[in-house]
Amino acid sequence: MINWIANDFIALLIALVLTGIIIPQILLIAFRKKLFDDVDERKIHKGVVPRLGGIAFLPSILFSLAVVVGWDLRLGGLDEWSQFSYTLIPMFFMISATLLMFLVGIADDLVGVRYVAKFIVQILSAVLIIMSGMFIDDLFGFIWLEKLPIWLGILATGFAVVYVVNAINLIDGIDGLASGLSTVALVFYAIAFYIGGEYVYSMLACATVGTLFPFFYFNVFGNASKRKKIFMGDTGALTTGMILVFCAIAMLHVQGQAFSTEYNPFVLAISPLIIPCFDVVRVYLHRVRAHRNPFLPDKCHIHHKLLALGLNQRAALCVILLWAILFIIVNVSFSNLINPTILIFTDIVIWTCVNIILSRCIRAREKRLNVHLFD
Repeated sequence: MINWIANDFIALLIALVLTGIIIPQILLIAFRKKLFDDVDERKIHKGVVPRLGGIAFLPSILFSLAVVVGWDLRLGGLDEWSQFSYTLIPMFFMISATLLMFLVGIADDLVGVRYVAKFIVQILSAVLIIMSGMFIDDLFGFIWLEKLPIWLGILATGFAVVYVVNAINLIDGIDGLASGLSTVALVFYAIAFYIGGEYVYSMLACATVGTLFPFFYFNVFGNASKRKKIFMGDTGALTTGMILVFCAIAMLHVQGQAFSTEYNPFVLAISPLIIPCFDVVRVYLHRVRAHRNPFLPDKCHIHHKLLALGLNQRAALCVILLWAILFIIVNVSFSNLINPTILIFTDIVIWTCVNIILSRCIRAREKRLNVHLFD
């Protein structure tokens, strides 16, 4: 009999150990070949830091999953695995889509890729997910919609893939933020999938968490002067974003009836992604209102606001991660008590109000600093 909890733990452990072995080798190669992240006025980090940490992600995830599945089958678990044969097609297409993201990410981190090319690859990845049959076909009451027509579900899925992948990429602005938010989301997805009886997807989430743990350590606690610090780069952000959006879409297809009656699947799918998804919309609207190109980077993300208030990177990271956890806990707790439209709209109002308060606090702080300068 297969122990699915043990599978999750072993997949996480294998990915953790393998990533912990690979990242120091990436650091060694990056410094030998002088492959560093450029420093400019928008960047917060100091010194030379490689941005190739994401190269360790997908190989570690696939290796851990292959070992666990192979071992289960070797010990006679074919009958139990056959019960989850419906997950194999989506998983294979997801791996293909993530591999596309992984390859374009490597190219971008090494030589640079034009945004149009990245966008095309993101569309192709979305098409692969849709081809698997794993697309958004039910909103479970969000904006008062239930079952969607196939054509609308396909469009919604394509938009969701491109949106979430770019949101994860754009939120990667301070040490540990993208990996920390992704870890929080994936831990939640792993637990939710396990409760819903989707053990294969739970194992995928656990394996991905295993790759993020050692990266988080090197990214947040690594010393750049000792050549121990690394960024995930586009490779890591695109790979992680693809797995996250797949988990979110898969959450809408959980088979367990008890699961969907106790919790609203749409709220469970979107809640772990609220901060990166809300932040990218706010930043886009802010740039448009300021008559700036909405696709050019600046310093108006939520982490930039917290830094402008005087918090250091780790304090800002802790605040945002706690905020993400709070969103998940509150939304899940009320997911079947409040209409999802009202619940998500309330999240938007809270997010907007907090950002307005932060902006006013920043302006007040800048005025105080200017007064002191002229005293």
